[in-house]
Amino acid sequence: MFKTIKTVLTVSFLLVASQVMAEQKAAAPTKPAVSTAQPVDVIMKTSKGDMTIRLNPEKAPVTVKNFLSYVDKGFYKGLVFHRVMPGFMIQGGGMTSDMSEKATDAPIKNESGNGLRNSRGTIAMARTPNPDSATSQFFINLVNNEFLNNRAGRPGYAVFGEVIKGDETMNAIAAVKTGNRGPHANVPVESVTILAVERVKIVPTKEQKSK
Repeated sequence: MFKTIKTVLTVSFLLVASQVMAEQKAAAPTKPAVSTAQPVDVIMKTSKGDMTIRLNPEKAPVTVKNFLSYVDKGFYKGLVFHRVMPGFMIQGGGMTSDMSEKATDAPIKNESGNGLRNSRGTIAMARTPNPDSATSQFFINLVNNEFLNNRAGRPGYAVFGEVIKGDETMNAIAAVKTGNRGPHANVPVESVTILAVERVKIVPTKEQKSK
């Protein structure tokens, strides 16, 4: 009899203790998630030289994922910078040399409210007046284009990275002669072709190799 009572009390105690621990765990403040998204570098090879672009997946996760999906399947190879406007920006990533538009994946959500600004050397997504219409086309800002930034009640153009190497290439593209071709204005007279866009391969250091 005494043994049975002792067993029942022990089981009851364990159940109560488990319930208390569960309640304490539920009541404990949740620590904010720490972003582990690391910058991704890509090299954009063009007929005017190369540019290394550092993408920011922490601030623009949807946009970077979208851009890299095009990069990884070689979508940009052979396309051109079809719109060049000195003192403003250079745009590419959607047209062939005959100004035909290449078929793309579905449009993505606009991330222009991420805090990144349309400053010189940054890369942003081109789009139509519909904020959530960006697909493959991008532009590189040649100056600080503050009017393209996100404002209250007016979505901007989503910046997702910046040119970290190849300023001279950016300037060379901006300096080409342009004209009109059909309904398109500011088209380079001589095509500026994207030869490839590839992820930069990270070579492990001796320290990393030894781990």
